[in-house]
Amino acid sequence: MPELVTMGTTTATGVDADLSALFAPRGVVVVGASRTGTKLGSVMARSLQAFGGPLALVNARNPDPAVGLYPSVAAAADTLGEPLDLAVLCVPAGACADALKDAAAAGVRAALVCAGGFAEAGGDGVAYQERLVAASRASGVRLLGPNTSGFLIPHRRLTASFVPGVGDVPAGAVAVVAASGGVNHALAFLLADAGVGVSLAVGLGNATDVDAADVLEHLVGDDSTEAVALHVESVGDGPRLYAAVRRLTRTKPVVALVVGRNDVAEFAASHTGALATSWRTTRAVLRQAGAVLVDDERALVDAVATLSHSRLQPNPDPGVGIVTAQAGPGLILLDALRGAGVRTPTLTEDTQARIAGLLPPMTFQRNPVDTGRPGETFGDVLTAVAADAGVDVVAAYALAELGSTEQLAAAAAATATEGAPVVAGLGGSPTEAGELRHQLHAAAVASHLSPTALATGVAALVEDARLAHLAQQPDAEGAFDGRSVLVGRAWDEDQAKSVIEDLGLRAMPRRACDDEESAHRALDALGGPVAVKLLDAAVLHKTEIGGVQLGVRSHAELDDALTALRAAGASRYLVEAMAPSGVDLIVGAHRDAVFGPIVLLGLGGTQAEALADVTMRLVPVSTAEAAAMPDELLGAALLDGWRSGPRLDRGELARVVRALGTQLAADPGLQSLEINPLRLTHDGLIALDAVITAIEN
Repeated sequence: MPELVTMGTTTATGVDADLSALFAPRGVVVVGASRTGTKLGSVMARSLQAFGGPLALVNARNPDPAVGLYPSVAAAADTLGEPLDLAVLCVPAGACADALKDAAAAGVRAALVCAGGFAEAGGDGVAYQERLVAASRASGVRLLGPNTSGFLIPHRRLTASFVPGVGDVPAGAVAVVAASGGVNHALAFLLADAGVGVSLAVGLGNATDVDAADVLEHLVGDDSTEAVALHVESVGDGPRLYAAVRRLTRTKPVVALVVGRNDVAEFAASHTGALATSWRTTRAVLRQAGAVLVDDERALVDAVATLSHSRLQPNPDPGVGIVTAQAGPGLILLDALRGAGVRTPTLTEDTQARIAGLLPPMTFQRNPVDTGRPGETFGDVLTAVAADAGVDVVAAYALAELGSTEQLAAAAAATATEGAPVVAGLGGSPTEAGELRHQLHAAAVASHLSPTALATGVAALVEDARLAHLAQQPDAEGAFDGRSVLVGRAWDEDQAKSVIEDLGLRAMPRRACDDEESAHRALDALGGPVAVKLLDAAVLHKTEIGGVQLGVRSHAELDDALTALRAAGASRYLVEAMAPSGVDLIVGAHRDAVFGPIVLLGLGGTQAEALADVTMRLVPVSTAEAAAMPDELLGAALLDGWRSGPRLDRGELARVVRALGTQLAADPGLQSLEINPLRLTHDGLIALDAVITAIEN
């Protein structure tokens, strides 16, 4: 597992890592406060009126101390006699750097810059941002933004935002950390609609100083936060983000939405590099750090709302019991959970016998449990399922019909302290469902208003428990240390396979041949059938230019193969024994520009990029993490004896993955190591092709 970075009292830039001046200021000053109601400074001043501490307004052009409008931050601080920790800068982009310097001289320790017109706008904005960042670093003032709509902390009555209505978002246990100020506020409103509220909701904007890792580190010690919603658009320091998420998920669940599914990476020398798009890599690293991944903002809200109320103990595969008062919604719920890979085990005979005494025989009672029309025994059924030995969490749904939702609420609250926790799905009028949801939340029971939302929340609980279990697994002894490799050279396939073999991996018998005569001798030595390949370190994708001839058995066939290879530009050849049939994989290690060394596993061979069925991990990767990688592939069933095919030894695969990743990390001159295809056969894994590339100087 990648080593966690322990955060100290300062950041990499040397400024104070403590964000209390930003998120728990003793006093706030708005620089650029305006008398015009529609201007940013005026709107921000109104938003901050509810703040319980000292609030000062500064307008250097039109000061009016009689109404609390001061000419400078220093004058405001002197008059109030109170520390002003946070400055909200509402001045044009070109004036922000000087405004920050003046505020710092008056004792300000944090600044929020909402204005745009910085690097995101190009032109002069780049210089404005550089000056602002330089002023922040020189003064030690922590800087949030620029180009963000701000943040809110309802329980502190601190609304540093120009978005109307955001001050009405209630206090809650979910923190929102969003790359975009707009997404931050959208999520805050959605969480309010979900009856959850927020502990902190912050938009990072250009993240020139305070970034996602900073805020996540801050949330580790925030007692008001129970779960975190993370929205990511881009990553500056990948290992630092990983470390922050990893540390946080030890005590608080994180749900992450990564934007950029449809990005297209520039073609890299290896398939591994081409497949490792920023979106895939970021998601893989965040999951490795323990974050639950979602695909859209609605799922983000449903998942984090559930995790803010309860969290399962670490578990490799939690079982979910389903209780529904209506068959149709129950089927939607069951289908969604199974589609998410969630296990819904058959209830024990004892539980079924208990339920049979509570329900008429025409209902389905093995799991899901369909109670039919709701009756007086609904709560007892729910309690029975929650007590089943194979059930770790119960998903229960009922429409507001004949009191069924009231029974659901009562039973769910009762099981909060005994048996498996319940996540509720409520159907009914907004007024009725809202009141019941309030009662459930007060009893620490998560609830949702649709079967799909309920399934999303339960699946998040299950995934979080699986990730926590994986993080607890001890690493195997005798980790591979890497070997010395000459840096700055080019490796042809034969040389690359020699490196692979030195790492303890298998390849087929082969001969490197400098001419046709030696190729014929190789055929005699190896026997047919053989593969005959163009051997040239400059050609990495031989199949695409006709540089591979398969199934050569005789000298006549070899002559034909050599003729074809010469036409493809070959002057040297590799003659190699044909491998047995099997399932082709791609395994590679690649030096990512943001995250550093990563390992990749996928299905494909020559179709690797077309299929793009891959998963990744940050290096170093534990044995448990490496062995779990195949489970994330869409074609995972092909690796488990599909139609009498070969069965993957997860331990053997883990050794391959770890060896490539460790070697890449050990040699700073390497860009990538790749085995493609790595064939799964009945005799184990065999490297059919290998590519090693060096970092270009």
